[in-house]
Amino acid sequence: MTATEGGERRRRRRRRPTGSAVGVFAARYGLDVVVFDRGKSSLRRCGHLENYLGFPAGIDIQTFYELMHDHVEKAGCELVSDLVESVEVVEEGEDGFVVETQDGRRITSDRVVAATRYGGEYLSSLDDGSMFETYEYDGDEYEKFNRSYAEDDGTTQIDGLYVAAPAEAADRQTLMAAGRGARVGITLLEDVREERGYPETIASQYDWIRREAGRTGEWSDRDRWREWFAEQTPDDYDLDEDGRTELREREIDRRFEAYLPDEEIERRRRQGHETLLEHIDDELILEAAREIRDERGTEGSDERVE
Repeated sequence: MTATEGGERRRRRRRRPTGSAVGVFAARYGLDVVVFDRGKSSLRRCGHLENYLGFPAGIDIQTFYELMHDHVEKAGCELVSDLVESVEVVEEGEDGFVVETQDGRRITSDRVVAATRYGGEYLSSLDDGSMFETYEYDGDEYEKFNRSYAEDDGTTQIDGLYVAAPAEAADRQTLMAAGRGARVGITLLEDVREERGYPETIASQYDWIRREAGRTGEWSDRDRWREWFAEQTPDDYDLDEDGRTELREREIDRRFEAYLPDEEIERRRRQGHETLLEHIDDELILEAAREIRDERGTEGSDERVE
């Protein structure tokens, strides 16, 4: 993959709840993200998903996948139907990875996020001796990915490699898998922000949209944010004055842009509902429309629901 204008190469994901969550967080921040998806998913074996928060009557798996797919794309990720065969370092001593797919693509990436429910054989060239473990079954010995290899936040001993799954803490339920992906995504963004020059005390990233009416008092003043930035910056901060100013103003802009006026919030609310409608069976929508018409006593009027 080629670098974007901002110098950030694409990140690799597998589209399941874990990888999708990572991709959404990363793409919403403005990183160039590609999602490779053509592998096995244990979610496909689920008859009906009934414990994912936000779906009171449950959600069928096909619709759930379509919603994830839509969310990933709307966040700005590129979806590629291809299977990752291997991940290798660009060159010894250099940062970055080469991702090779089943269809013969070779893609360079600054970071790689593994997000697969089963195995991690495509990472074998990166194994330092602790990535895989052996187990016995029916008298035979096999090798499998060590689910405790990554830290709780997804980081590993290899710079730029994150493991969202397999992971002991996130392999049991879909909701847990999505949460694991969100945590890894936030960790990845903190690392990116530190690399871009943000001090550790400011690197934490919050993806949080707020009402403009809530931006009041001292925190509605850019000068107060400049003071805060200076307070959070350590004395040994390794960035010249021009670079520090550019970074600070960019960060203040980002925080101010998180506050939306009521009319924009209403526009997004309507857009969100319309997007959900795209994933609901047309006959159910028409049936609901007829019921609404009848409840409002519009029978016999000029209103029609075909």
